[in-house]
Amino acid sequence: MATVNKPASGLCDALLARCAGLSATPTAIAHPCDEVSILAAVEAHRAGLIVPILVGPEVKIQAAAALAKVDISPFRLESTPHSHASAAKAVALVRSGEASLLMKGSLHTDELMHEVLAPDTGLRTGRLISHVYLMDVPNYPRPLLITDGAINITPDLEQKRDIVQNAIDLAHVLLIEQPKVAILSAVETVNPRIPSTIDAAALCKMADRGQISGGLLDGPLAFDNAISQEAAAEKGIVSPVAGRADILVAPDLVSGNILAKQLTFLAGASAAGLVLGARTPIILTSRADSERTRIASCAMAVLVAADQMARLPVVLAKT
Repeated sequence: MATVNKPASGLCDALLARCAGLSATPTAIAHPCDEVSILAAVEAHRAGLIVPILVGPEVKIQAAAALAKVDISPFRLESTPHSHASAAKAVALVRSGEASLLMKGSLHTDELMHEVLAPDTGLRTGRLISHVYLMDVPNYPRPLLITDGAINITPDLEQKRDIVQNAIDLAHVLLIEQPKVAILSAVETVNPRIPSTIDAAALCKMADRGQISGGLLDGPLAFDNAISQEAAAEKGIVSPVAGRADILVAPDLVSGNILAKQLTFLAGASAAGLVLGARTPIILTSRADSERTRIASCAMAVLVAADQMARLPVVLAKT
């Protein structure tokens, strides 16, 4: 099976091709009470990716479906009184095994993540939960993963370790065998006055000692040095990662979010997004997302869920 490269048909089509032959995945959609979130569910169902379970106030869901001019009668609908209850019920469906994926509807991300992170009823694992963008940038020769631009605001070193590992694990699902990971900062040298350079250096040493596995790390690297071999050569940086990065690790949420949106709205990149580190991948949709972005995010989630299921017998055999 080929890696997810960038064929002329686009990254979304490459992800869909990887999903061919996989069964549609039961997906709890939390509070799909507007036109965009209902369309996202229907589009993903039509693509053969998910079996939607709509969770929210029935009247509002039906009204959204009427506005979107789509038929939701084939889908299971779990009625709840409000968005808080929608988030809790959707998470409960995943915990019970009735759903294998969780998808955000028209509620706020914080509202959904509050239920995901609940100590006794949520979807926590031993890993920090973090977000990864998968970007298809027209002028970059390979898919580009950017993390974390949506969940962790100012991660510390230990949290960054998990953020990096989550992104590496996703790269493996995308069949990037040894992803090149650039730990970003403003400069390429360690400067005690810039804490992100200290974290970058520490993360690289953690990888050397086996605390991060499966990828090739370098940092600190400025953005130009991470994605341009010419820029790295001008700075005299000798590195197998510089200019060839598969994963960009931002110092904090603000810089990661700005970077991803800048590539989308100024560089014409397309993006898919996924939350990792929970019991199941979580699809975060946005009103600004195109149909292709929503489909690509669902396809990536289906691939991660299939990979988790494939690994489960191995885990159980070891216990």
